Amino acid sequence: MELRFIGADHEVTGSCHYLQVGGKRILIDVGMEQGRDIFENQPLPVPPSSIDFVFLTHAHIDHSGMLPKIYHDGFRGGVICTSATRALCEIMLRDSAHIQAQETEWRSKKAKKSGEEKEYEPLYTMEDAMMVMKQFSTYPYDKTFTLCEGVKFRFTDIGHLLGSCSIELWLTEGGVTRKIVFSGDIGNNDQPLLRDPALTEEADYVVMESTYGDRYHEKEKTDPVEELANIISETLSRGGNVVIPSFAIGRTQVMLYYIRQIKFNNMIPDYPDFPVYVDSPLAVSATEIFMENEQECFDEEAMSLVRQGINPIQFKNLRLSITSEESKAINEDDEPKVIISASGMCDAGRIRHHLQFNLGRPESTIVFVGYQAEGSPGRKLLEGVSEIKLFGEPVQVRAEIVMMQGMSGHADKAGLLHWIGGFKTKPKQVFVVHGDDAVADAFADCLSEEYGYNAMAPYSGTRYDLSNGKFIEITKGIPVMQKEQKGAHSEIFVRLKTAGRDLNAFIEMCSGLPNKDMEHFTRDLKALMEKYKR
Repeated sequence: MELRFIGADHEVTGSCHYLQVGGKRILIDVGMEQGRDIFENQPLPVPPSSIDFVFLTHAHIDHSGMLPKIYHDGFRGGVICTSATRALCEIMLRDSAHIQAQETEWRSKKAKKSGEEKEYEPLYTMEDAMMVMKQFSTYPYDKTFTLCEGVKFRFTDIGHLLGSCSIELWLTEGGVTRKIVFSGDIGNNDQPLLRDPALTEEADYVVMESTYGDRYHEKEKTDPVEELANIISETLSRGGNVVIPSFAIGRTQVMLYYIRQIKFNNMIPDYPDFPVYVDSPLAVSATEIFMENEQECFDEEAMSLVRQGINPIQFKNLRLSITSEESKAINEDDEPKVIISASGMCDAGRIRHHLQFNLGRPESTIVFVGYQAEGSPGRKLLEGVSEIKLFGEPVQVRAEIVMMQGMSGHADKAGLLHWIGGFKTKPKQVFVVHGDDAVADAFADCLSEEYGYNAMAPYSGTRYDLSNGKFIEITKGIPVMQKEQKGAHSEIFVRLKTAGRDLNAFIEMCSGLPNKDMEHFTRDLKALMEKYKR
């Protein structure tokens, strides 16, 4: 019975954990990395074709985005999640495949213009994204189910995103049963639309996130609706646009909820009918899914509006942009406006076109309303860069850059401590993941030194024996070498490392071979290594 850490260890994106119990191989999330990769991630210890199940805590791409990739590489197991997560994944994974196809086409054209004979390929195709959806099975909150012999599970509403959950797993092997809880991304209390995170009472082991494990949201200082109203009013009075890079699923719907309040309460009397554009086909589809899942996921405040026949995320002069032509027309119109577009970290999608048009305009405002991963364009803008590259060209930053505080979908330090404090008895071990390098360590130290938990922040590759409660291997973080440090043969070196990871995964499968065959294989490998040492 083994737990192995793969992704989002001392990093915030790319969540992935591997479980092996009773001959079954299980992944908890299989996310895509976003922003700059800080540490090397260990590969899956087995080929994707041998994975039996993947549990999803929620639909965000940094938790689900590599599902089509492992399908492309042979995965045909079951994907286990809530019904809302499945509905969101269906649009998110297709959108991801579409963006990758566009990016690949653009890079290939750019390489051709530079005289390079190179064709780039996406991580996965639209067909991969559509086919993996056939592997999904959905389950409700708060009921215990048997997945297979030796594995039971229950989903608990964690309040981070529509359909998001923490996952309780009861694992039995050799007559020994252990309970492990994966927090997923823990939601922020008192968010619009969604219920507060539910607590879990018992666990032997806990794997929990730490995104904001070193800070507190400043909710008490500013009402977000009032703050947003002031930003919009000041920007419109200058004749500029308010551009909101927003995650299409979750954050966009919260912004619409706030803007409906602003308009309903006439908080900007000089511009009562200002236009609001949602420029994202994904966000438009996601908004429909939010309303379809209101009974299961909405909080009481949102439901009270629904019961009155009021759509809590719709209002007059809300304009939905679907086609690329409609998107382009937004910036051709001189009327000051609010533009909500994805992606939330500005690293892909239509938001980059709106930044290209508005960043150089002092009258415009760029409003960030969610976490910005280290190395992402959004983080760079918040850090005050004077110039940023978009579509390969430098763009001067003259617009006002604003970060709305207290808007995160993640719990702050107080929220994280409240959640872990919900366990009646302290777990035997707490593993801290999904946080920037220093933050993960700081939160683990806080749990250990101030609250008496056995807590640590593992790096990718760390292995733990759940049956006996001890570490099998504790790895150290290996920083990713940046391109400028790799030299002229960097891409060849990346291919070599990938082949090495595939070799490691293959070796894990060789334990059942006859000793004679393993001896021959070992001898051949050593001979090959000696050849290239020379």
